[in-house]
Amino acid sequence: MTAIPITSSTENESTRTLRHVFSVIVRDPLSLISTIIIVLFVLIAIFANQIAPYPLEGAGKTNADNSLLSPSSEHLLGTDKLGRDMLSRIIVGARPALIVPIGVVFFAILIGTPLGALAGYKGGWIDEVIMRITDLFLAFPSLLLAMAITSAMGRGLDKAAIALVVSWWPWYTRIARGVAVSLRQRYFVEAAQAVGVSDAVIIFRHILPNTISPILVQATVDLGTVILAMGGLAFLGLGTQPPLPDWGLMVSEGRELILNQWWVATYAGLAIFIVVLAFNLLGDTLRDIFDPRQYK
Repeated sequence: MTAIPITSSTENESTRTLRHVFSVIVRDPLSLISTIIIVLFVLIAIFANQIAPYPLEGAGKTNADNSLLSPSSEHLLGTDKLGRDMLSRIIVGARPALIVPIGVVFFAILIGTPLGALAGYKGGWIDEVIMRITDLFLAFPSLLLAMAITSAMGRGLDKAAIALVVSWWPWYTRIARGVAVSLRQRYFVEAAQAVGVSDAVIIFRHILPNTISPILVQATVDLGTVILAMGGLAFLGLGTQPPLPDWGLMVSEGRELILNQWWVATYAGLAIFIVVLAFNLLGDTLRDIFDPRQYK
């Protein structure tokens, strides 16, 4: 597999790379299926209110007369104990399941990547300070740290998102540092230093653009992982609070009914499983394409 050169990208190189990514995804059935699932997931999240058969019930409106109805032509996935249509709840719940992970990953990248690039490029005591702080955060499992932070800050979707950002940024710091360490002795960096280009310009113009490939791979996988983490926090009562729709919260509400009213928890759990698996499969494909091993 031809490695993508670590140079300043041109428009033609970017176009060729995109074509290569597209051709690989199209040729690989699993990657193609996962991409289709992710695209459908995004479209469902965007047009949730138009797609959901009972959008008000999806948003939390109760209908006690329809409590715990089994799947039927009127309610394809049945209803929960408050009579809300499960299909509508899952569709409307796709919106926070998309928006929150994107926000968490975006801010984790925004915090972690520049810190890692600075540490790897400068080295010395700056590298030591940044990486020891990073190691301190990485010493705790991400979900466990998020649970502790959420418990301290209070329950809620926004608190859970902040907690996940705090626990997720160190991974991007390590990736960016690895890239920066491998680049700081390259000729184009030394040439920039020789002509008096400032460290800030070198980092933002030469180092950070070359972190895009490994960061993109990690971000794709992390989107699925954050969806799973958000669902876990909601399941434990630390994330989204009723009556707002959340897949993890639906699984939690249906766990006591799993033997008789199995649909309450099953379909929401299945939605989490499918979307997370799709992001992981696509991330594996992108990893094969960009081959981040070249940065180690």
